[in-house]
Amino acid sequence: MDGAHKLGELFHDVPRRTAAALDKALSLLRSLSKYHAHHDVTERMARTRQCGVGQGWPPRLGSLPVHVAYFLAVSWCGYILLGDLKFRAGGDGSRPSGIDLFFTAVSAATVSSMSVVEMEVFTNGQLLVLTLLMLVGGEVFVSLMGLASKWSTLSKQATENSGRVESHDVTELEMRPVADAVDIEKTSTSSVSPVDAKRLRLNAVRSLFFIVLAIFLTVHGLGTAAIAAYVYSSPGPRRTLQGKALNVWTFAVFTTVSTFSNCGFMPNNENMVAFPRDTGLQLLLVPQVLAGNTLFAPLLAACVRAAAAATRRPELVETASENGAELTGYGHLLPVRRCVMLVATVAGLIAVQMAMVCGMEWGGALPGMSPWEKVSNALFLAVNSRHTGESTVDLSTLAPAILVLFVLMIAYGNVGFSIGYSCSRQISPDQLCTDRWTGLVGRWSDSGKLILILVMLFGRLKKFSMKGGKAWKLS
Repeated sequence: MDGAHKLGELFHDVPRRTAAALDKALSLLRSLSKYHAHHDVTERMARTRQCGVGQGWPPRLGSLPVHVAYFLAVSWCGYILLGDLKFRAGGDGSRPSGIDLFFTAVSAATVSSMSVVEMEVFTNGQLLVLTLLMLVGGEVFVSLMGLASKWSTLSKQATENSGRVESHDVTELEMRPVADAVDIEKTSTSSVSPVDAKRLRLNAVRSLFFIVLAIFLTVHGLGTAAIAAYVYSSPGPRRTLQGKALNVWTFAVFTTVSTFSNCGFMPNNENMVAFPRDTGLQLLLVPQVLAGNTLFAPLLAACVRAAAAATRRPELVETASENGAELTGYGHLLPVRRCVMLVATVAGLIAVQMAMVCGMEWGGALPGMSPWEKVSNALFLAVNSRHTGESTVDLSTLAPAILVLFVLMIAYGNVGFSIGYSCSRQISPDQLCTDRWTGLVGRWSDSGKLILILVMLFGRLKKFSMKGGKAWKLS
């Protein structure tokens, strides 16, 4: 009887247990369905975010292939124009070879300023071509074009998706549990909707574009006017340019563009060696070198914060915050703390170099100068050793210790410093040797120049390899 009773209870419990099992199975299916829907929404929102920051639109302007194609195309156009225009009459009467012209075009476009041709063989038209190459090859201009492209892309996306993608995202977000909610835009607050966050990003990129453009135009305008005014008011530099048949405004524009882009070319053969005692000109170029190079980020941060304080516009306030670079995707926009550290580092390196140059060359490579002129020349060399490469002295006369320090400063910096080549320093004198105002590379073979062309391109595109080498960290 007990066995029959237990068997009856077992059959009686089967429907109840089956119902419970089915209920659990249905609950599991509902959970899996919700998880799949949530995962699908998350993936779609991630793709939308990537498109919003400009990472999903082909071709991507910030990619390495686009940069390589850009600099090769610019260099090739410069080479064609330089070859088609007439050269100056006089000199040794020889026309630069094709490889030398292409090398010069690449050197200008990559702002390397390695010279294989004397600059005074070029006419005003050719100097204008070199000016344009340096202008469009400079880092500030290239980054400005990146901002313009990102602004255009975000504007198109806002126009196309304003009535479809954003409202769909908001509806899907409302279906998700509060505990699982994730901010679509990391740079915005939780109270800002996805539509407003994307509009904030668009406005921030647009405002930053105009700020960078204002810096770009102001530096070039004021720099050109200041250099021209100095030359007109100083008999020495004016006589130097007249003796070389160089127009004052050509010299001023060329020098300003070259200095701010950190190229280092000058329209005269001797570079700044022709102006070793013109401290006014040197001090006019120093801030242009720094503004176009290591101190561009602090200058930009200061301008953004000033604009935010003056206008109180939401996009400028967000851009001036610690997340400004993430909001705009502009790598040169650094937080205040990093800007302060950068300024301190630059000042320290300049001070060390100045101390070494003054201490070791006070009576050596800086002869016949007043104490103030020696300090000015030391400052000019120290500032130019990082990128620009303009020089007021013959570098081959400097102490080896200073040259080693300069080499450390210019590593992968696209600096056109060169110790030159002098026939008088040959170990085995060659009677056919002729002195020329070019860098040492001017004596290299064509194959050696082709190798240096690749090196210049690699140096100009070094930002794409800055995250490399992490496997070598042993700690």
